[in-house]
Amino acid sequence: MSRIVVIEDNVNNARMVDKLLRHAGHDVSVEEEGESGLAKVIETTPDLVLVDLGLPDVDGQTIVAMIRQYPTLTRTRVIAFTAWPEDRAQEMAKAYGCDGVITKPIDTRLFAQQVAGYLNQPHLPAPTEPKQE
Repeated sequence: MSRIVVIEDNVNNARMVDKLLRHAGHDVSVEEEGESGLAKVIETTPDLVLVDLGLPDVDGQTIVAMIRQYPTLTRTRVIAFTAWPEDRAQEMAKAYGCDGVITKPIDTRLFAQQVAGYLNQPHLPAPTEPKQE
Protein backbone atom coordinates (compact mmCIF):
# COMPACT_ATOMS: atom_id res chain seq x y z
CA MET A 1 0.00 0.00 0.00
CA SER A 2 1.34 3.40 -0.99
CA ARG A 3 0.80 6.66 0.86
CA ILE A 4 -0.61 9.36 -1.40
CA VAL A 5 -1.40 13.00 -0.67
CA VAL A 6 -3.84 14.72 -3.01
CA ILE A 7 -3.82 18.53 -3.01
CA GLU A 8 -6.98 19.48 -4.90
CA ASP A 9 -9.34 22.39 -4.26
CA ASN A 10 -12.27 21.05 -6.30
CA VAL A 11 -14.27 18.99 -3.77
CA ASN A 12 -15.89 16.75 -6.39
CA ASN A 13 -12.53 15.94 -8.03
CA ALA A 14 -10.97 15.31 -4.63
CA ARG A 15 -13.74 12.90 -3.58
CA MET A 16 -13.54 10.94 -6.81
CA VAL A 17 -9.75 10.65 -6.70
CA ASP A 18 -9.87 9.65 -3.03
CA LYS A 19 -12.42 6.93 -3.75
CA LEU A 20 -10.54 5.56 -6.77
CA LEU A 21 -7.19 5.46 -4.99
CA ARG A 22 -8.59 3.89 -1.81
CA HIS A 23 -10.34 1.26 -3.93
CA ALA A 24 -6.94 0.51 -5.48
CA GLY A 25 -5.56 -0.10 -1.98
CA HIS A 26 -3.73 3.15 -1.26
CA ASP A 27 -3.63 5.17 1.96
CA VAL A 28 -4.92 8.58 0.83
CA SER A 29 -4.96 12.03 2.44
CA VAL A 30 -6.80 14.85 0.68
CA GLU A 31 -6.09 18.51 1.30
CA GLU A 32 -8.00 21.36 -0.36
CA GLU A 33 -5.35 24.07 0.00
CA GLY A 34 -1.69 24.34 -0.82
CA GLU A 35 -0.52 25.26 2.68
CA SER A 36 -2.33 22.41 4.41
CA GLY A 37 -1.30 20.07 1.61
CA LEU A 38 2.35 20.96 2.01
CA ALA A 39 2.10 20.47 5.78
CA LYS A 40 0.53 17.02 5.22
CA VAL A 41 3.28 16.07 2.77
CA ILE A 42 6.00 17.09 5.23
CA GLU A 43 4.24 15.30 8.09
CA THR A 44 3.56 12.00 6.31
CA THR A 45 6.41 11.65 3.76
CA PRO A 46 4.13 10.08 1.15
CA ASP A 47 5.19 7.95 -1.78
CA LEU A 48 3.35 10.23 -4.21
CA VAL A 49 1.75 13.67 -4.25
CA LEU A 50 -0.91 14.72 -6.75
CA VAL A 51 -0.86 18.50 -6.77
CA ASP A 52 -3.34 20.70 -8.59
CA LEU A 53 -1.34 23.47 -10.23
CA GLY A 54 -4.15 26.02 -9.87
CA LEU A 55 -4.76 26.21 -6.13
CA PRO A 56 -6.44 29.28 -4.63
CA ASP A 57 -3.91 30.00 -1.85
CA VAL A 58 -0.50 28.89 -3.15
CA ASP A 59 0.32 28.07 -6.77
CA GLY A 60 1.44 24.57 -7.71
CA GLN A 61 4.91 25.71 -8.75
CA THR A 62 5.56 27.01 -5.24
CA ILE A 63 4.26 23.80 -3.64
CA VAL A 64 6.48 21.63 -5.85
CA ALA A 65 9.52 23.85 -5.19
CA MET A 66 8.95 23.66 -1.45
CA ILE A 67 8.55 19.87 -1.52
CA ARG A 68 11.81 19.60 -3.45
CA GLN A 69 13.65 21.49 -0.68
CA TYR A 70 13.10 18.72 1.90
CA PRO A 71 15.77 15.99 1.87
CA THR A 72 13.27 13.58 3.45
CA LEU A 73 11.05 13.93 0.36
CA THR A 74 13.61 13.15 -2.35
CA ARG A 75 11.94 9.80 -3.07
CA THR A 76 8.41 11.25 -3.13
CA ARG A 77 6.93 11.38 -6.61
CA VAL A 78 5.27 14.71 -7.37
CA ILE A 79 2.66 14.57 -10.11
CA ALA A 80 1.00 17.66 -11.56
CA PHE A 81 -2.78 17.22 -11.53
CA THR A 82 -4.26 19.81 -13.82
CA ALA A 83 -6.97 20.73 -16.30
CA TRP A 84 -4.47 22.50 -18.54
CA PRO A 85 -4.25 21.16 -22.11
CA GLU A 86 -1.97 18.08 -22.30
CA ASP A 87 0.94 19.74 -24.13
CA ARG A 88 0.94 22.80 -21.88
CA ALA A 89 0.57 20.60 -18.79
CA GLN A 90 3.57 18.47 -19.78
CA GLU A 91 5.66 21.57 -20.43
CA MET A 92 4.75 23.21 -17.12
CA ALA A 93 5.10 20.02 -15.08
CA LYS A 94 8.63 19.58 -16.38
CA ALA A 95 9.48 23.24 -15.73
CA TYR A 96 8.07 22.97 -12.19
CA GLY A 97 10.14 19.87 -11.41
CA CYS A 98 7.30 17.38 -11.36
CA ASP A 99 7.85 13.69 -12.06
CA GLY A 100 4.88 13.62 -14.42
CA VAL A 101 1.39 14.87 -15.12
CA ILE A 102 -2.16 13.57 -15.05
CA THR A 103 -4.68 15.79 -16.78
CA LYS A 104 -8.28 16.38 -15.80
CA PRO A 105 -10.90 15.32 -16.44
CA ILE A 106 -9.54 11.92 -15.51
CA ASP A 107 -10.54 8.65 -17.09
CA THR A 108 -11.87 6.81 -14.04
CA ARG A 109 -11.15 3.44 -15.68
CA LEU A 110 -7.44 4.25 -16.11
CA PHE A 111 -6.67 6.66 -13.28
CA ALA A 112 -5.43 4.10 -10.71
CA GLN A 113 -3.22 2.54 -13.39
CA GLN A 114 -1.74 5.94 -14.25
CA VAL A 115 -0.89 6.53 -10.60
CA ALA A 116 0.54 3.01 -10.26
CA GLY A 117 2.74 3.67 -13.27
CA TYR A 118 4.34 6.61 -11.48
CA LEU A 119 4.67 4.66 -8.24
CA ASN A 120 6.41 1.79 -10.04
CA GLN A 121 9.00 3.90 -11.84
CA PRO A 122 12.52 3.33 -10.56
CA HIS A 123 13.83 6.13 -8.39
CA LEU A 124 16.72 8.16 -9.64
CA PRO A 125 19.55 8.59 -7.18
CA ALA A 126 19.35 11.74 -5.11
CA PRO A 127 21.53 14.54 -6.46
CA THR A 128 24.87 14.85 -4.74
CA GLU A 129 27.12 17.80 -4.21
CA PRO A 130 30.11 17.91 -6.57
CA LYS A 131 33.37 16.90 -4.92
CA GLN A 132 35.72 19.73 -4.02
CA GLU A 133 39.28 19.16 -5.19
